[in-house]
Amino acid sequence: MVRAAAPALGLLLLRLLQLLSLPAARSGRPGDLLYISEYFSQSAQKLSFYSWYGNAKLFRFQVPEDTVLLRWLLQASKGKGPECTSTEITIHFSHGAPPVINPLGTRFPSNATVRPSYNLTMTLSVTLQNSIFVNITTPAAGDWFIAAHLPQAAGKIEVKGFSTPCAYIFQPDMFVLRLVDVPVLQPDTPLQQTIASPARPLHVKIFIPEYTATMQFTLRSCVVNSTKACAIRVMLGSIMLPQSFQKTLSCKGTADCSLVLHSPPWEKWLQIMAENLGTANASVSFEMIASFTACKPGSSNSFLNFYNSLNQNQSTPALGGGRNASTLGMLGNTTLPAVGAANNASDPGTFCLQNQPVIREDLDVASARFRIINGPSIPVHSEFPTLLLFNLNTGMDSGGTLVVNLLLNETSLSIGNASVFACVSAASPVLTLNTTRNCSTAFFQGYPLNVNASSTEATLIIPYPETDNWFLSLQLMCPQGQGECNKAKAKVTVSTYLTPCFDDCGTYGQCSLLRRHGYLYAGCSCKAGWSGWSCTDNTKAQSVGSQNLATLLLTLSNLMFLPAIAVALYRYYLVEASVYTYTMFFSTFYHACDQPGVAVMCIMDYDTLQYCDFLGSVVAIWVTILCMARVKKILKYVLFVLGTLLIAMSLQLDRRGIWNMMGPCLFALIIMIMAWVYHGVKRRHCYPTSWKRWVFYLIPGITLAFVAISVYAFMETNDNYYYTHSIWHILVASSVAFLLPPHDKHKKPWAWSQKLICRYQICKNDREELYAVT
Repeated sequence: MVRAAAPALGLLLLRLLQLLSLPAARSGRPGDLLYISEYFSQSAQKLSFYSWYGNAKLFRFQVPEDTVLLRWLLQASKGKGPECTSTEITIHFSHGAPPVINPLGTRFPSNATVRPSYNLTMTLSVTLQNSIFVNITTPAAGDWFIAAHLPQAAGKIEVKGFSTPCAYIFQPDMFVLRLVDVPVLQPDTPLQQTIASPARPLHVKIFIPEYTATMQFTLRSCVVNSTKACAIRVMLGSIMLPQSFQKTLSCKGTADCSLVLHSPPWEKWLQIMAENLGTANASVSFEMIASFTACKPGSSNSFLNFYNSLNQNQSTPALGGGRNASTLGMLGNTTLPAVGAANNASDPGTFCLQNQPVIREDLDVASARFRIINGPSIPVHSEFPTLLLFNLNTGMDSGGTLVVNLLLNETSLSIGNASVFACVSAASPVLTLNTTRNCSTAFFQGYPLNVNASSTEATLIIPYPETDNWFLSLQLMCPQGQGECNKAKAKVTVSTYLTPCFDDCGTYGQCSLLRRHGYLYAGCSCKAGWSGWSCTDNTKAQSVGSQNLATLLLTLSNLMFLPAIAVALYRYYLVEASVYTYTMFFSTFYHACDQPGVAVMCIMDYDTLQYCDFLGSVVAIWVTILCMARVKKILKYVLFVLGTLLIAMSLQLDRRGIWNMMGPCLFALIIMIMAWVYHGVKRRHCYPTSWKRWVFYLIPGITLAFVAISVYAFMETNDNYYYTHSIWHILVASSVAFLLPPHDKHKKPWAWSQKLICRYQICKNDREELYAVT
């Protein structure tokens, strides 16, 4: 792995193309190889500060077979504004599945097994752009993932449109160099090869058949220029991140050297690279040979019994109707495993494992259930391992979580101190449980499980399992050796399923399905102070009492609208009082439904409550300022209705935009100032005319409104939201009570209530009568 920085993008691309074009195609001489360079790119994405996995931007690339060099070009840039400060970009790499990352250092579920991802950082300081190279030789073919994110989020709640966040852009490009017509090493067939110079390594591949227990690779007859002994280094396998188990074999002298691989990956091509460690211009000749040891599976009648039972239930080969329809319905969404060689051997002395057929039943995106035929309880022996295969190579399974649960049947355990040892591994199973007692295969470190009489249940959680065939190997073990539990048996109930999020992210989390160019993966968004991969880390979690207190603060603070409603009714402002009542009602129940914890109550759909709360808040400000303008009633009510309709439209377009609130406020303020200027010019006196109105009502009301806006725009964070937003409710409602103008002189206080109870009214002329004196 190599990382290098480049000063400019143009020079960077020029150097890259030069490096990729070095191994040219030469077909005139024997031994020359043909290389093809390919380029893959994806659109740039705007990075986000990290608070959960959804903030990381994911990129997925497909590396072709026979790739000998993979080169990433990672480019990052930032905006030019003063808000764009220096920052670091963290980049994670993973093969086969999205990288499992933990930038915040939170806890995973207790039974989860996690391997740290390979990552590096890019710094954006003075320069607006930065680019680096990442080289990988002999990379594994298949899916490769890159996840990039900014440092931890500050937690401040930004008002949309009030401030402009800095744009940090990241884009990866992938260049591959693959070999055409790679020589194939056939089993038990010597292959003579020559390395012309140390600068040009040799690449060979061999196919690993199914049920391969061991592979022995031997290099012999190695000479330099046909005269003396040589020095060669052989690399077996491909590089995979975050962990790579590539095997190295160093051969020096004339003696043969060999390497044995236990449980190599089944039904895959194994890459072999040989390098000449000698001097330049030294031609090295050698011979390589590989042999396999097969592990034949024993007979398993489970699948045949299941298939025969289906045939017995079918009364006619025609489709549809009665029993046939139910049988086809059961199999309509399942994938039946091929038995193949599973039933070829019946003599116990000729096989070394027991196959247990498994049916995969797809349920939803990144969701599947694995059913064991004639299960879920399976027999486990001491002489040989029991093997189960879980198909996770659809390409869309790596975005979920694999859960394996083992439950030991105590009554079936013939020896009390025996235990069942199990291994979960990808690509190939662990076949040497009774000898090694570890979960290592040739190129994969598996995950162990153990159940016994004192601990009858074990669970394994694997986030983002890599795309491959996964195997579960089980075998009965005895503390005094395998001779003690000869012919012993036990029964274990196996429950395996693929789910988008483990335990659906728990009580304090929400499982979100994320998408990137058709690839779907899941992540947990935690709330109420909980954190972690599955929202199981309660280090900073809010107690139930704190959640209740937050709910009470956000809901009961809306009761401060009651004084404003009383003042509006007292001064005969019925429309304004109705708007304030509407705002108080929906703000109360919206915040009761918006709580992240257990103290939640939703009287209707959340989106409806949120829309009504935002609409009531903006309309309340609109009608209050227009009421202060003291325009004619007909004009005031026309503006009330027209403004409310426009506000409703703008909120539907962008509910959280700052101009949805600032626009109506500014327009209403312009109308109010124009009306006050008109009244002042007409009366030749400052309007409002009373100094008491300014000192005891307007100045306190305006001060409360400005303080409320400051709290709302500058002080709210995720941690103090419950308190600051409650203060916002109190200040805004209090300012309304101060800012409402006095009632008309010809109307008595509470005059509206008299009209509700009086049936007959005497019309009264409010205009002043003029008398003529003669």
